[in-house]
Amino acid sequence: MASGSVAGRLYLAMIGMALALAGSFFCWLMWRSYDRAHHMRAWPEVPCTILSSGIEERRIDPNSAPEFRFAVLYGYEWQGTRYTSTHWTWRESPWSSRRGAAEEDVKAYPVEGQFVCRVNPDEPGFAILKTDSQAPLYSIWFPALFVVGGLGIAASALFRKRRPA
Repeated sequence: MASGSVAGRLYLAMIGMALALAGSFFCWLMWRSYDRAHHMRAWPEVPCTILSSGIEERRIDPNSAPEFRFAVLYGYEWQGTRYTSTHWTWRESPWSSRRGAAEEDVKAYPVEGQFVCRVNPDEPGFAILKTDSQAPLYSIWFPALFVVGGLGIAASALFRKRRPA
C-alpha cells in the first residue's frame, strides 16, 4: 500500500470522526433539552398568583436598538412554605427586538391573575409558569445523520478493500 493512500485514508477517517463527534454533541444537547422538558411535566402543579408583570428593556450599547422581554414575579406555596419566582420558563423569557411580543405576555399574565405553576420538588424555590417544548426530540434525527454519515465515512476509509491498479 502506498504511503499517500494510507495518509488519504487516515485523513478521510479523521474527517468522518470529526463529523460524527460534532453530530454527537448536538444530539446530546437536543436530548438534554428534551429530557429537561419531559421532567418538568412531572413536577407538581400548584396555584400561583402574579405579583408583578411588566416589560424589561435593555440596550447592549448606546448605539444599539433596544431589546425587550417579559418580566414576571409570582408567588406560590409549597408544603406550607411561601416562595416567589421570576421564571416564566426554565431560562426566563428571551430578549427580543419586538416589544409587542413582551406586551402580549404581560396581557396574558396580568397582576393578581391566578395561574398554575410547576414546582421543582428537589428545589422548591424554583418554579415555572410555562414548560419547555419537547420538540428537540422530534428534530434529533438531523444531527444523528451526521453521526451515521461520519461513522460511515470513517469506516469506509479504514476498512474498504483497495482496488487493484
